[in-house]
This record gives sequence, C-alpha cells and structure tokens, in this order.
Amino acid sequence: MDTTTATLWLQNLNALVGGVFLLVSFGLVAIRQVQGCVRLFTALSVLLGLSAFLLSQIYATWDLVVMGVVDIGTKAMLIPWLLRRALPEEVYTRREVTQVMNIPTSLLVALGLAIIGYVFSKPLLGVSGGAGPAGVNLPIGFAGLLIGALTASVRREAVPLFLGLLAMENSAFLAGIGIAPEMPLIAEVSIALDVLILVFAVSILTRTVHQHIGTTEVGALVTLTEATKDESPS
Repeated sequence: MDTTTATLWLQNLNALVGGVFLLVSFGLVAIRQVQGCVRLFTALSVLLGLSAFLLSQIYATWDLVVMGVVDIGTKAMLIPWLLRRALPEEVYTRREVTQVMNIPTSLLVALGLAIIGYVFSKPLLGVSGGAGPAGVNLPIGFAGLLIGALTASVRREAVPLFLGLLAMENSAFLAGIGIAPEMPLIAEVSIALDVLILVFAVSILTRTVHQHIGTTEVGALVTLTEATKDESPS
C-alpha cells in the first residue's frame, strides 16, 4: 500500500470517527440518566483520542499521539471513575428528568445548531482548502461545540450540566487538531489538569447539596442558600 492510499484510508477512518462523534453528541442531548451521560461523555473522549491518533499518522506528528493518550487517560477513564466513586448511588443511577426542553424539541434544536455549525465553518474551510482532516473535524467540532452548549443550557442537574461543558471542550479540541495539529501539547495537559480539579469540586458540591436537600438540581441551590440564611443567628 503506497503512501497516498494509506493517507486516504486514514482520512476515511477519521471521517467515520467524526460522524460517530456527532451522533454521540446528539445522544448526549437525548439521554435522561446521569449514568448514561457519563457513558456517552466517555465515548466522546475515546472518539476524540482516536481522531488524534489517526491525524498523528496523517500529519506525522507525535504530539497528537501524546494528546490522544492524555485525553483517553483523563477524560475517558479517570474522570468517569472519579464521578462514579464520588457520586451517591441514587444520583448516579436515577433518571435525570429535570430538563428545560423535552427530548424531541431538544433534538430538533440540536439539528439546527449542527447545520449552523457547518455554515459558520464554511469560511474557515475555504481558507484551509476544505479538504483532508480539516474538512471533517472543523464542521463536526463546531457542531459539537454548539450541541454541547445546548446540553449544558437545558440541563438542571449539576453533573449532566458539567458533562455538557466538558463535551464542548472535547468538540473544540476535535476542531483544533484538524486545523492546527501542532498546537502546543502543554495546552492539552494544562486543560486536563484543570478539568480534574473541576471534577473534584463538582463531585464535592453535588454530594453536599444532595445530603442537605436530597437533590442535585442547580436551581435548588437557591433553596439551600435561603435555608442557610434562615438558620444563621440574627
């Protein structure tokens, strides 16, 4: 197999990974259980790592290999394990029903956002030539970024909201490695460490709120604040 054929196969595999990434992003909007949200986020992180591995072969750079390993190690393995260990069983396994929009409406809005992401990426595709990995990763990354923002905005539970924000970060990196494969490796490592710190903070916050008011709804934090004020000495 010559170099041109091998590169074409790698690009086709990367396009397949990108398509599955977009489908999983839609699934993150539709899922109604915390456990399912964690699993879909894990799938997104694995797919991002696979795309990094494939692009490392296309661009012949080891930076993307290390980035893929860091991504899978932290986001696909360590973060789900930490959440599973930190969250109460009731929070982790119960249905997540507190959502601003119902599932059909959320999916329709997500479809519209995916189209908007493709339209907004077209000018950048023109600059980069619109071919190769950039033609796949950039529009899918833009679409995933908007869908992740939708996921974070419609969820009222702390953990699914937080996972929506992490899905946005994954989508941004998916677009970034397609157009700038030689981005500094320190950026990915720094973000991975920051994400781990946020996971600890969210886990502690979720457990504390659940112990006090029996739920993890973000809106219920107002009730917790009011109750604390009422209990404080005048």
